[in-house]
Amino acid sequence: MNDTSNTSETKVAEAPVLFSQQGAVGQIVLNRPRALNALDLVMVDMMMGQLKSWEADPSIKVIVIEGAGEKAFCAGGDIRGLYDARKIDDEDMLDAFYRREYHLNHYIANYPKPYIALMDGITMGGGVGVSIHGQFRVVTERTLFAMPETGIGFFPDVGGGYFLPRCPGKIGMYLGLTGARIKAADCLYTGLATHGMVSSDLDRLKAELAVASYDDHAAETVADILGRHQMAFDNAPLAENREAIDLAFAGNSVVAIFEALADEGTEFGKHTLDVLSGKSPMALCISFEQIRQGGELTLAEVLNMEFRLSQRMVCKPDLFEGVRAVIVDKDHAPKWQHGDIGQVNPREVSEYFELLPSDKELNL
Repeated sequence: MNDTSNTSETKVAEAPVLFSQQGAVGQIVLNRPRALNALDLVMVDMMMGQLKSWEADPSIKVIVIEGAGEKAFCAGGDIRGLYDARKIDDEDMLDAFYRREYHLNHYIANYPKPYIALMDGITMGGGVGVSIHGQFRVVTERTLFAMPETGIGFFPDVGGGYFLPRCPGKIGMYLGLTGARIKAADCLYTGLATHGMVSSDLDRLKAELAVASYDDHAAETVADILGRHQMAFDNAPLAENREAIDLAFAGNSVVAIFEALADEGTEFGKHTLDVLSGKSPMALCISFEQIRQGGELTLAEVLNMEFRLSQRMVCKPDLFEGVRAVIVDKDHAPKWQHGDIGQVNPREVSEYFELLPSDKELNL
């Protein structure tokens, strides 16, 4: 006779997202550790459904989201799945993923209950989208944060056009174009994270959140609890390079940024120029304009803009080639559509930002 209870437990353990209630806390665990908890459409839909249910549940006062395993919170969207969809021209899938992902990002940003993201480990791309828009964002000594999309011919989406230009000075432009990987101290310096703590203290934090009394002041209670677990990190490298970043990335075009870095004559300038030279020229120009415009827009407006960009970029060769080079064949030698940044036509860039047909818009 089969043990149906064990079979049931196995199915739950294999679910890509796990949900549970711990006291007053609704617990979300991204559960694809072998894939570094990469986010796919099934996970997006599961999270949206559960968050809506918890919003209406008076016994749930706080949401905590984390990643399974010890390596990653969430390393990004399931780019390989999107690559496969593009390969067979599955336009419905390419529309659905970005449409529903961006709706989830916006929903998290406006969630009426405190939303705490434990960004312990790799947090990139789509993983940033389900953490950065939450009210509380906790980093640890294991956090590795990046928006690396220009390296695969894409742009820093999931609201990157909103949160990047709101970093100090020109740091957001630097992060968005270079895809630079930063750690906890830099996340706190830039405001991308709200609290820092030791990874080994997270279980104690969750236990304390579960038994806390929230009354009508849940956010204040969470802030007090997080404050008691807060720890300081070493100096932020971005703060040390702030002057050079602000100077080089203040240009009014990507070409101007390249020229400023070349003129800088420092090791930082040379290294940054080398990094940018390996990115998709078109992706750099689109990302520059996205971040420039986003500083004056609401999150909803940014996500509407980013959806237009996503639907156009998935049809262009650079994303397909970037994913092939970095994720599929792993030769790290992409052959971009444009040979260098000077070949990108500004008129071509502007076309990516034009409105979609009315029935195709995101309409947040």
